[in-house]
Amino acid sequence: MLTSLRAKAALLSLLILLVLLGIWHVATMTSTPAAAPAVQLTPEQIEYAKLMGKDPTAGAAAAPAKSGFPTLAQMGKAIAAQLAHPFYDNGPNDKGIGLQLGYSLGRVGLGYLIAAVVAIPLGFLIGMSPLVYRALDPFIQVLKPISPLAWMPLALYTIKDSGISGIFVIFICSVWPMLINTAFGVAGVRREWLNVARTLEVGPLRRAFEVILPAAAPTILTGMRISMGIAWLVIVAAEMLVGGTGIGYFVWNEWNNLSLPNVIFAILTIGVVGMLLDAMFAQLQKAVTYAD
Repeated sequence: MLTSLRAKAALLSLLILLVLLGIWHVATMTSTPAAAPAVQLTPEQIEYAKLMGKDPTAGAAAAPAKSGFPTLAQMGKAIAAQLAHPFYDNGPNDKGIGLQLGYSLGRVGLGYLIAAVVAIPLGFLIGMSPLVYRALDPFIQVLKPISPLAWMPLALYTIKDSGISGIFVIFICSVWPMLINTAFGVAGVRREWLNVARTLEVGPLRRAFEVILPAAAPTILTGMRISMGIAWLVIVAAEMLVGGTGIGYFVWNEWNNLSLPNVIFAILTIGVVGMLLDAMFAQLQKAVTYAD
């Protein structure tokens, strides 16, 4: 039954994909519009048209009569070109998609790891101590709603390094979901289990690792999964702001080069990597979840 449902879902997904590709193909089909009357353009309009990849002064015969959005064939060529040499390095502004992904994943991994080292122990402390919870709650409620990108100017000013500033932004956006979910999971451990541990005179450290952690693990993994999704989203925006390297910078650089096929390919790559990261945490969450 479950296998049949999965097969039907996969078939439906494939059908939806084919429909979307068909709409894309139809929307980007070349057409030959009727000749439009000549319109006198100002120098500013001509300059803007050139920036957008068109040259009105070249004459109507030289202008391709098609949509500005890339066709499926153009997308196929761009994808093949990027995947053929994903790790090339021709200088600061010309690196392969594989290298750019590596820079982004490295920043995300380091910032995320620092956030986990801070958030999970602090979440345990908050969840186990009502006093600490009441003392830290005002600070958490003030800092949690602040957009991670709002920290970027302060990070750049104080750290003076765009790469480390990106790692700091990942840390600051990842710490709150992990902290809150860890505290919630620890505070929600059944009192009966804790009472049994006290009856058996289990020490605090052993109680934390053998009673509280296994019980709170599904909730902690939920927070870690949410944090990873936010971190991957934020690093793309942060790299667009600071530039240099990374998949976010790749998107912005290709847009400046007016290469829409590469921009769309990068967007799809970001989505696929995000899906794989989420699937990884989903499997970890399933592994630590047990039935009552």
